[in-house]
Amino acid sequence: MARPVSEKVLWSLVEQYYDVLPERLRRELYEKILEAGLTKSEAVEVIEEAVRRYKASLVAPGEAVGMVAAQSLGEPATQMTLRTFHFAGVRELNVTLGLPRMIEIVDVRREPSTPIMEIYLEPELAKDEKAALRIASEIELTTVENVTRSVMLDYYEYAVVLELDPDVMENRGVTLDDVVKALNRVKGRRGRVEVQGENTVVVYLGVEDIPKLRRLHDRILQLRIKGIKGIRHAIVKPVRDDEGNIVEYMIMTEGSNLQAVLSLEGIDPERTTTNNILEVYEVLGIEAARAAIIEEIKKVLDEHGLDVDYRHIMMVADTMTYTGKVRQVGRHGVAGEKSSVLARASFEVTVKNLVEAAMRGEEDPLRGVIENIIVGNKPVPIGTGAVKLKMRYEFPVAVANKGGEE
Repeated sequence: MARPVSEKVLWSLVEQYYDVLPERLRRELYEKILEAGLTKSEAVEVIEEAVRRYKASLVAPGEAVGMVAAQSLGEPATQMTLRTFHFAGVRELNVTLGLPRMIEIVDVRREPSTPIMEIYLEPELAKDEKAALRIASEIELTTVENVTRSVMLDYYEYAVVLELDPDVMENRGVTLDDVVKALNRVKGRRGRVEVQGENTVVVYLGVEDIPKLRRLHDRILQLRIKGIKGIRHAIVKPVRDDEGNIVEYMIMTEGSNLQAVLSLEGIDPERTTTNNILEVYEVLGIEAARAAIIEEIKKVLDEHGLDVDYRHIMMVADTMTYTGKVRQVGRHGVAGEKSSVLARASFEVTVKNLVEAAMRGEEDPLRGVIENIIVGNKPVPIGTGAVKLKMRYEFPVAVANKGGEE
């Protein structure tokens, strides 16, 4: 049986490629081969394959990587359906996918049309369905309207009469005292809350103005009794392995409030996610937002079976986040903040960009593709146009002497 390669020999094999592979990659190759206990011949094969793949991954100097990335994502995006909603494995929740979702991501919408959270639990609770249901009940927002069977306005007494639904209250873990406590927040100094019978609550608002009564009526129905603001619905979903066995339970929510959810006990903060990219940025920072953009674009493409090079998705995410803020791909973001005047003018609002640039006395160095195509006076600085060649003419000696005699 062949013996594993020694540390000294392996290091010499890896270091042969010091001018090809980065130091970090050489170090990782060295450690992984030692860990696997490969023989010398096996180690040579692994190193050569790593070198081959590394060289294949390099971009040629002058390559228009931005153009290629735009084409790589833009062409498959036209193959997506315009279907707005898709069932996310559970009947209760819809998720926006396809082209509408892609537009939401690159436009960095303040809130997605269907905000969704995937909430994972800490290991000691993850396999306990009852614990997951309890936490889901704590997360799900319950308002007065959710537990009310009927509402009536009493214009004579300037009051709101609520008939509560005891079955819904039991399902949501809400008591009559919880409802009264919430209603006391809106009744005002001259108002009062009275419980009449088992399921009827009357809120005397202490006002004598019908428009104000109607406004308070709407406010009463939206009063929060329990749960987290913004999360309208929460369901417990089993996570299964390849054989169909339940590995753990997680919570999917309609609506999103990442900061509030992460502050709850029993939540695994490392795996809990939201599809609201701006919320990720505000709570976890720009690096997390970049990762969220990559993940969300990949989800949309995978859903339609579209294979796009991961590095092209990364380039879009990098372009949207490299300034330290999340910017949309549009005139209010990436395209509108280009240093080139002509590139900005070619996108949208042409006259406005040109006039403002003229007022500020801006100059265009003509370094990009768009501006050089517009001007048309020199090669575009990509590919062969990215380099300038100079030639030194060498004359034959005889010609040189003859020139000297003349």
